[in-house]
Amino acid sequence: MATPISTPTTAGQPPLSSFLQSFIALDTSLSLLLHTFFQFIPRCLLKSLEICADDFFYFAVAISLLFLLSPSLQSPHPFLLSLLAGSLLDLLLVGLSKYLIRRPRPVYNKSDMSIAFAVDHWSFPSGHSSRVFFVSQFLFLSIENVRELLQDERLRNWVSGFGFEESDSTELFMKVIFGWAVVTSVSRVLLGRHFVGDVAAGACLGLFEGWVTHRFISQLLSGFGEMKLFSS
Repeated sequence: MATPISTPTTAGQPPLSSFLQSFIALDTSLSLLLHTFFQFIPRCLLKSLEICADDFFYFAVAISLLFLLSPSLQSPHPFLLSLLAGSLLDLLLVGLSKYLIRRPRPVYNKSDMSIAFAVDHWSFPSGHSSRVFFVSQFLFLSIENVRELLQDERLRNWVSGFGFEESDSTELFMKVIFGWAVVTSVSRVLLGRHFVGDVAAGACLGLFEGWVTHRFISQLLSGFGEMKLFSS
């Protein structure tokens, strides 16, 4: 069993290196400082960011878009299918990392977490940060797919309702997604859910997952779709 990286070592467990101990001490102090300094931000606002990126809400939106914008159940939209597959990869890697590293959450974390995370006692890495940065990275690398998707009449009408021209929709959308990723990640520290190191590691993991999904998973699913179309 791996040693929790923010708890003292016990008999039979290898001691943490002095560098790691110093890093954890700095990470803990900085996280507490930020959490305390920004107490003036309404907690309901930070909670809304938490809910918008949690498992249940995110996968409900992703699956709904997949069904809404796919031509048929037999021909799912390859771009959205890749997004969903990458999200499952993120869920797997975050869960595995938390199980192996087992860093407890900050002691000042309040017990008002949503049902999706109430049983999640481990802090490293931040699953919210990895998810939002995965989405941001994958959409950025797939910008042409995003532009094509936004040409769908249902989405185009929704975007135009905010007063933006069609030519601005893709740029606006990407700015909103990137801003959502940054603000959601920062909110994890301000809520007291995570340490700064958890959020930074989650963001790096999400960026890597976005690249892997764009570079390999998308091509794999596209190839599978072409084989299916050819065989039919």
